[in-house]
Amino acid sequence: MRTYDAIVIGSGQAGGPLAKKLALAGKKTALIERRYVGGTCVNDGCTPTKTWVASAKAAYMATKSHDLGIDIKGYKVNMTQIQKRKSDVVSLFRNGSQKGLEATKGLSLIFGEASFTGPKTISVKLNDGGQLEMKADLIFMNTGCRTIIPEIEGLRDIDYLTSTTILDLTKVPEHLLVIGGNYIGLEFGQMFRRFGSKVTILEKSSRIVSREDEDISVELTHILEEEKIKIMPDSQAINFKKTGKGNISATIKTGDKEHKVKCSHVLIAIGRAPNTEALALEKTGVKTDERGFIKVNDKLETNIEGIYALGDVKGGPAFTHISYNDFTIVYRNLVKGENLSTNDRPVPYCMFTDPQLGRVGIDETEAKKLGLKVKVAKLPMDHVARAIETGDTRGFMKAVVDAATKKILGATVLGQDGGEIMTVLQMAMEGGITYDRIRFCVFAHPLYSESLNNLFINIED
Repeated sequence: MRTYDAIVIGSGQAGGPLAKKLALAGKKTALIERRYVGGTCVNDGCTPTKTWVASAKAAYMATKSHDLGIDIKGYKVNMTQIQKRKSDVVSLFRNGSQKGLEATKGLSLIFGEASFTGPKTISVKLNDGGQLEMKADLIFMNTGCRTIIPEIEGLRDIDYLTSTTILDLTKVPEHLLVIGGNYIGLEFGQMFRRFGSKVTILEKSSRIVSREDEDISVELTHILEEEKIKIMPDSQAINFKKTGKGNISATIKTGDKEHKVKCSHVLIAIGRAPNTEALALEKTGVKTDERGFIKVNDKLETNIEGIYALGDVKGGPAFTHISYNDFTIVYRNLVKGENLSTNDRPVPYCMFTDPQLGRVGIDETEAKKLGLKVKVAKLPMDHVARAIETGDTRGFMKAVVDAATKKILGATVLGQDGGEIMTVLQMAMEGGITYDRIRFCVFAHPLYSESLNNLFINIED
């Protein structure tokens, strides 16, 4: 049995950097990866999808260029080239990360599937054959999540797609039926509509992005419907059947009514489940919640001393940047001797629909539930000079501020560069800069962020 100072399971946005830093700090470290270096973000998530989003944006701009005085006739979506560009970018990121890990002194990169055999012992089923036994006093799990596949009659009889397998398509679907009206479903739905697919989105709730304020949901619905995407709230698929010519017949229940929808492809995007089954956590005594997510404290340590969980597998906000922040907290606490916690850390995020939806802090709905005395600032993008000049006035900016202290409690921006504008407000929140200062700040003209003057100027003191 091999003995290490630290074992890291999973090379995602927490596991890879952590393993490297631990090795550089003098700890003999093993990094076990079941599939590809980089985790979901690099291989199946952020990196490949955002390359496709860029291609979809180019197609959209080709259809809108006439409004800007540029005529583009007969443009063509080349899915083979789009697929190649995506694969090239993924390979660039993945190979660069792998080379960096392999070149790190004191770090062993092992490809295989890890399972606990005892409290601090692990067996690895190697991808190239054989078994490897190892142990360490420090163990870190960064195994991520996978798509939840619902129990729907006939679903397993069709070649349904997930957010991973859809990235292998080399032809544009004729009609893509998306099950789930949140971030993954909406990004792919809009993307493939722009590639040329007919798109229908089913959402079980009464509205899409139901975790956001209702006005955000209404505006985003309008934006997507303008692109001829059909959105069906209060709807769920209850049956799938293969039909002739490789098509699929879906039975949809909307309210109390049932009807049929014919499509060529089905994307499942209703949520994610933790990759914990193969770990055999029962051998360690590590506790999980009812959904299988690993329970941790505010230092990211499980109930077993020396065993940690980072990233999506521990539940909570499932974002790459949160996973990376988990790494920095654990590393700085264990190696630098700091006393950092996950409590009260900001959780910004951005959905890469077009326009983007950027969000940080609480929204208006949460403020009301908490009974806070707040003021709400709202600015339509058609009141933003930069948006008018660039020809895209979809969406709006919105901020929630404390009525007494004038501090910004949260911000949501649905608009071009919405994530970047949100980040400016996040920096203000981090620095305690109040809204009354922002409305008279000197911003460069004519940037989107300059409109933050106007966002707050209408709040009455």
